[in-house]
Amino acid sequence: MLEQAPVVFSCSDLSVDVAGRSLVAELTLAVARGELVAVLGKNGSGKSLSLHTLAGLRSATAGSIKMLNIDVASSKRHELARHLALLPQHVDDIFPATVIDTALIGRHPHIGRLSWETSDDIDAARAALAAVDLGDLATRDVLTLSGGERRRLAIAQILTQAPDLYLLDEPTNHLDPQHQLDALRLFRAKADDGAAVIASLHDVNLAVRFADRCLLLYGNGRWDLGATAEILDSDRLSQLYSTPMESVTWRNRELFVASGDKAF
Repeated sequence: MLEQAPVVFSCSDLSVDVAGRSLVAELTLAVARGELVAVLGKNGSGKSLSLHTLAGLRSATAGSIKMLNIDVASSKRHELARHLALLPQHVDDIFPATVIDTALIGRHPHIGRLSWETSDDIDAARAALAAVDLGDLATRDVLTLSGGERRRLAIAQILTQAPDLYLLDEPTNHLDPQHQLDALRLFRAKADDGAAVIASLHDVNLAVRFADRCLLLYGNGRWDLGATAEILDSDRLSQLYSTPMESVTWRNRELFVASGDKAF
């Protein structure tokens, strides 16, 4: 029998509320090394709030969250950042900085407070920029980047951070189709190399292609969790998105489209 991969991250009986409304109720989830878990749901279902809660940036209504079996709520942020990286949905640049200096921010949790980046840190940043097709823009000011280029830089920054767990809030935002695939391939490769990945996605077919499991959030406390091939079907997705979803077969893979034929 194959040995199970060690669990990197877990939550138990986790509840997420906002303004008196239950978004997620009593979620129990364990993510092992080698796994990519996609979080799916319509707008306002709690995907972003749940990821921020899992990252320890807001308090859960109830339940516990552990990173490498250490309670996230009691962890020091600097120590936690060595193991957990959050890619937020939006990134604002207030001050000018070069692309490579921005990527190097990902190394800060690994560098002493009175220390400077080493050549290894710079090499890691350059490798991350190359991975997202920004290697030639290392000296550019971030304020001159397009929306898609800035999104890829945000991805490079957390790649430079090299955590055990990647929490990704809509990682494909602002990206063209090719770069969407490239980004998901990068994180699939990170999972295959031993990291754990949790990513909220709007495109269910990217989840079909890259995710091992899917967590479905209905926005009313209800959730479903299971292997991608088993949990994604037309009936369940129609309920999830409150619109008819139909399956089509493409290259021996079942994909899903919103038919728009009638209100659900």
